[in-house]
Amino acid sequence: MELSWLMRLRIAAVVAIGAALIGILAWPLAAPSDPLGPVRISNISLVGAAALVLLAFWVGLIAYFVSWPYGREIGILAVPSGLAIWAVCSGSMAQLIQLNPTLSQRQALFAALKWEPFFWLLIVAAGFAGVLLGQKIRSKSEPAKTSTRANPKPNKYLNAIIALVGSGLIAQLCIKILAQDVMTSDNKIVAQPAVGQIVFAVLVSFGLAAFVVKKFLNISYIWPTVASAFVTTFIITTYARQDTLQYFVGRYPATFFTNAVISILPVQMVAFGTLGSIAGYWLAVRYNYHRKHGAK
Repeated sequence: MELSWLMRLRIAAVVAIGAALIGILAWPLAAPSDPLGPVRISNISLVGAAALVLLAFWVGLIAYFVSWPYGREIGILAVPSGLAIWAVCSGSMAQLIQLNPTLSQRQALFAALKWEPFFWLLIVAAGFAGVLLGQKIRSKSEPAKTSTRANPKPNKYLNAIIALVGSGLIAQLCIKILAQDVMTSDNKIVAQPAVGQIVFAVLVSFGLAAFVVKKFLNISYIWPTVASAFVTTFIITTYARQDTLQYFVGRYPATFFTNAVISILPVQMVAFGTLGSIAGYWLAVRYNYHRKHGAK
């Protein structure tokens, strides 16, 4: 079950479409006023946000037909690939902390950041909706197939909940290990990791989470992807309480955090969390195939 050169070309084309149309063409919609500043939804106007959602939808639709007949499997890579360009070009969380030195400013900052991942998840979902529309359009031109899908069983919903929670826990624990930079002697305070370390940590962590839930629950990458938004929300709620922030103000530089996950911007978490989840899912599919048929 090796990737053919034609399949690799399809994947490369889809990634290029996302990088070009969202990562480069739509960059002015989200570009911070400071060229080295972090990418946040506060940089995007309401009109810009609506335009970005529509663009993500069309990018997903285009990517589906470019990668047909594997549009459903490959087309979903386009939008998160575009967001990944923004995530790499973005400034760091430490810069945001430096711009918000007082307790009240940091409280307001984290209160906003707590919900920001869901906006980026909406952009990813818009791209997926475009892929689904492409699939529906294409299916109308093909002979109708008799559906053999059984009605959803109750444990399917339970497995989805387990996959969502489990993915979040696995990713959170792995990121704490992989995204660590300089630490204090008691290993409780970590410094801002480099962007390359963030990319590696989030990709691997969500890849592992998606691999596990596919292997043991037979769940798709959807739930690990959704978990990428909840991880940031949970960690900020847990580790950015008023007493913790008050302790940090005046005691530690802005480059230090109580948890490595807090040092990762929401756009970085969702973009690379989505790509990692998709990769982990297909690695599990490949692993199961080789276990069943034997390596060739």
